[in-house]
Amino acid sequence: MQNKNTIYRQLALPTALFITIFLSACTINAQLQWHEEPIQNLNMETADLAEVTTDALALAEQAGKDKLLVVFDIDNTILAMEQGLGADQWYEWQKTLSKEDQCNTQHVGNRFAVQGALYFVSAMRSTQEDGAIQIQRIQDQGIAVISLTSRGPDYQLQTFRELRRNNFNFTHSAIGPAGGYDEPFIPIENGRLSLYEDGVFLTAGQHKGEMLHALLKKTGRTMPAVIIMTDDKQKNLDAVKETFSALNVPVHAWRYKGEDNNVREFDPDQAHTQWKSIEGALRQIQRVLGVDNYDLSSAVQALQCTE
Repeated sequence: MQNKNTIYRQLALPTALFITIFLSACTINAQLQWHEEPIQNLNMETADLAEVTTDALALAEQAGKDKLLVVFDIDNTILAMEQGLGADQWYEWQKTLSKEDQCNTQHVGNRFAVQGALYFVSAMRSTQEDGAIQIQRIQDQGIAVISLTSRGPDYQLQTFRELRRNNFNFTHSAIGPAGGYDEPFIPIENGRLSLYEDGVFLTAGQHKGEMLHALLKKTGRTMPAVIIMTDDKQKNLDAVKETFSALNVPVHAWRYKGEDNNVREFDPDQAHTQWKSIEGALRQIQRVLGVDNYDLSSAVQALQCTE
């Protein structure tokens, strides 16, 4: 006859086993619920691209690296001009003059032509010393990383020169065919010519959300589960969110503010003085060597301003 202690041990064993299984099931269920929690749209600001890198690596764990797309703007996000002349803030100033007072003596006429010449003769710097390293950390994990810029195809050579000089390379993390597409193309109906080469999409100032969606369709890339977009302009981040919210794709939108002080301190008078000091030399080079690298022929004041 079994004693009471033996009976109690036999009864306790299944009970303990049941409790263990129950607690394990609760733990597994809690883990599954955490992983299955949907990724939401996020709006963030940073002056350090390392924060974007941290976000990208975390999302790769949560959603899967094959389902993540990371996108970086160029001007005032990963690269910036060495001076205010020719910088994005200079462009915006000239754009305002073109709308409000084309006869202002500081208006250069065709800002696109002048910016092309300035891109050709001027160097750019990284917005932060370890910018290229931070992007490479994401790329090294096998995550798709591209650049999407408002620059147009006319600035192709200058853009890739400065990206290479500052150690930015999107070739091996690009989506689509190796090397991109040989010729410019129009991404959307009634759009402007754009170029996608070596992971850099030059969109000629078009809606960045529509451009990114058009690129995904053209390359045949599966729609990502989440997009990280880094840009210094909130309007571009809003454009991406607008497009992809309608497609139920969450966007982590990072507004890069590392160049905000330089943008605020832009001095139009100084930029104009610098331009007048080099304009003659640039035009002389064009007269002697031709228009292969830039063309300032259209960079003149409107006819009504000279009459």
